[in-house]
Amino acid sequence: MLPILFRDEHLVAIDKPAGLLVHRTVLDAHERRFALQMLRDQLGCHVYAIHRLDRGTSGVLLFALSSEVARVMNKMFTQRQVEKHYLAVVRGYPPLQGEIDHALRRCFGDDEADDEAATPTAQQAITRYRRLATIELPHAVDPYPHSRYALLELAPLSGRRHQLRRHLKHIAHPIIGDTTYGKAAHNRVFRALLGCQRMLLACTELRFPHPVSGMPLTVVAPLAGEFLRLVERLQWTATLPRAWLPAGAVTADG
Repeated sequence: MLPILFRDEHLVAIDKPAGLLVHRTVLDAHERRFALQMLRDQLGCHVYAIHRLDRGTSGVLLFALSSEVARVMNKMFTQRQVEKHYLAVVRGYPPLQGEIDHALRRCFGDDEADDEAATPTAQQAITRYRRLATIELPHAVDPYPHSRYALLELAPLSGRRHQLRRHLKHIAHPIIGDTTYGKAAHNRVFRALLGCQRMLLACTELRFPHPVSGMPLTVVAPLAGEFLRLVERLQWTATLPRAWLPAGAVTADG
């Protein structure tokens, strides 16, 4: 069963687990499990995907229960009326806060990820970030005797494919666990030392006006599973909004 975060007669939001595709694609024709199909079977009705999360990303995933609501929500995403918040663990220490304004060409799959230089056909893409916490691990990577990592809050102002992953690679702070845009040596550190097998990117919150009532709506997916255990182990929970943590999460003050 997919965890349902919000549901009314117009919308349903789930907490998508890492590793689950939103819907079938040409590149993943061999897969048999998709969030769209699973939710349809779970609810017993047709659902319409409004946006997408990459396979390795967990968190808030929104569906409409009618084509009309889907049309309205798609327009809201296009017009930037949906406020999106993510958490990510990245290599190095980025500045305390910043904005990445770097145009991205459209890409269709991870096999096209290597060449991300802006071209005449690139589309504007903007990501704001805020550094929440840092840690230095006594483990050598490349020529450095220690490894530095940071927990970031990310707010994409546009919705390009793989935007957050490509933007963080662009500023030399790739997301840990990203096998396409990240760095294998740092991914291995997290697997070997911390037992972390997933990409450390999660959509924790969406805010938008309800497509029918117009009332402000906030949908939150608290951290869970492997990502939560990592944040607890690194003693980063105190830096997060309470709403982004499940009840009973371990904090620095116990």
